Amino acid sequence: MKYHLFVSIFFLMSFVCCFAQEEHINEEVDSLYKEDQFYAGVTYNLLGKKPANVSQSGFSLGFHLGFIKDMPINKNRNIAIGLGLGYSANSFNQNLLINKDNGGVTYSVLESSSTYTKNKFSSHLIELPIEFRWRTSTATDYNFWRIYMGFKLGYVLTHTTKYKGDLGKIRYSDIEAFNDFQYGLTLSAGYNTWNVFLYYALNPIFSSDARLNGNKMDMNAVKIGLMFYIL
Repeated sequence: MKYHLFVSIFFLMSFVCCFAQEEHINEEVDSLYKEDQFYAGVTYNLLGKKPANVSQSGFSLGFHLGFIKDMPINKNRNIAIGLGLGYSANSFNQNLLINKDNGGVTYSVLESSSTYTKNKFSSHLIELPIEFRWRTSTATDYNFWRIYMGFKLGYVLTHTTKYKGDLGKIRYSDIEAFNDFQYGLTLSAGYNTWNVFLYYALNPIFSSDARLNGNKMDMNAVKIGLMFYIL
């Protein structure tokens, strides 16, 4: 239900973005213009540095919304620093079962013979994006090329693990299994409305105490998708 809401918001913002430039035609030229201060995106979420036998299944989605204050740093205003605040919801469908045993958290890989219809973990984050921005925009040209490189720090508000299968229904919220902070490198590049977006996490999803077969899990998040910007 939550994801249906996120999808609706995403497509609404995409629609607004497609027509936002037309509204500027009747505006006066602003020599102190700023660009791309609101964003909305959707990503396909991947797991990097997976342990042996851990694999993904299904479609793992991420939805991203936020505001970035655009601060041009040159006379032409086509180079800027962006500092913002955003919200992100992400899910990862995979075959790593997260359970509890005697009060502790356990991790195991579901066997190929196991029957289950759902096994995933998800998270909701507040994020602080920082970007170095280059673009070909002018005070009167709203269709332009852009390359935005940056760093994003996220604080996990809540996380959930869900399993449904031959072991029954297993669900946990906010267990001590995940890192509270996530941070990584970002890249947005494209023309006008359509922009490819990449995120590569620099730290693991799980805490240092998480062990699979006695080995530390260094799995990180890799996100690939589309980002839309609105003035």
